[in-house]
Amino acid sequence: MGYPAWLPLLLGFLTAVGPITTDMYLPAFPAIEASLHAPTGTAQITLATWFAGLAIGQPTQGTLSDRYGRRGPLIFGTAIYTLANAGCALAPDLTTLSLMRFIAGFGGAASMVIPRAVVRDLTEGHAAARLMSKLILVMGAAPILAPTLGGLVLSVASWHVLFWVTTAYGALCCVLVAALLPDTLADHRRLRLSFAGVIQRYIIVARDRVFLAYAAMGGFGMFGMFAYIGGSSPVFIETFHFTPAQFGMLFGMGAASFIVGSQISPRLLPRFGVNRVVRVAATVYLLAASVLTLLAFLDVGGAWGIVPPVMVAMACMGFVMPNSAVGALSRHAAQAGSASALMGTLQFCLAALSGVLVGLLTDGTARGMAGLMLFGAVAVVAADRLRPAAAGTKKARQLTSTGND
Repeated sequence: MGYPAWLPLLLGFLTAVGPITTDMYLPAFPAIEASLHAPTGTAQITLATWFAGLAIGQPTQGTLSDRYGRRGPLIFGTAIYTLANAGCALAPDLTTLSLMRFIAGFGGAASMVIPRAVVRDLTEGHAAARLMSKLILVMGAAPILAPTLGGLVLSVASWHVLFWVTTAYGALCCVLVAALLPDTLADHRRLRLSFAGVIQRYIIVARDRVFLAYAAMGGFGMFGMFAYIGGSSPVFIETFHFTPAQFGMLFGMGAASFIVGSQISPRLLPRFGVNRVVRVAATVYLLAASVLTLLAFLDVGGAWGIVPPVMVAMACMGFVMPNSAVGALSRHAAQAGSASALMGTLQFCLAALSGVLVGLLTDGTARGMAGLMLFGAVAVVAADRLRPAAAGTKKARQLTSTGND
């Protein structure tokens, strides 16, 4: 099935809700804690509640998109996200801010799960990997620009303005979906199922060992990535005394590495295949995380003992993340929204856990962040080794060919 040339731009713009809302306020953690009279390290709770909202919102949004199409639930979700970000800007205390972040995550989950389902509606195989890489190229600008923009805003205004920026972004997403996005799920392919039928669909997807292996790779990749995202601000700003603007530029270097990896990946797939590309990337990721942890525990190199291995690790995730998403959805065309939601729920549950743990382990060094990244890397490699070699089962093919059974 063909698609307009501008569609990857729109889908990438929508998917960028995640990294923008996650990354732009990272330089503001110390300012938020000071403004709301909260102890050091507690601002990371708002990151964990955002991830928790994403984790709970994705099954809801995925089910709705399989039942009612892609467009309507996406408009509904982005509207909730927009209103909740306005609530974040007006929050008088950390508890309210954490609650509004949870609601924003619940609504923003639509922009994370539904674009992946649209990709599966339109393409499969290497074509899906190429389209996914285009999305990542667009959305990848967000983690490069967001922390830098956040640092610049903080140099002239309070942290509240950051949430007014995300409010405006959410409103623009809502308008663009309403005006431009076609519904890629035909009416005859929509799942008109009872609640029990919906649960059964999730159970069937969850029993697919290929899905579980790819979803675990993506999930533990997220665990490691968000250990860095949640832990890097205290390390670089408070320990190494980088300014928020300097931190933003440094953070952008890691995001740029991720984009480079994601753009090289589809060019290697026809020659080496998905399995080999992912396996090599996972192995190099483990080596980079091991070096980072060793340098952090030995306290060697300071900030520049952290940056190079982190950049290598992020580049490896640029190979692992898009391919794990395509692999997880490859056998579930008939319920791509539900499969995407289940995968996203696993990913953001692990990201939320990572956010909580890195907050608890913050001790003025990079040891906690590095140790969690190493754990995530070990789990990615383990999931890759446990992935079944066979790509298809009779049950999976039946599910792919029927949408309303």
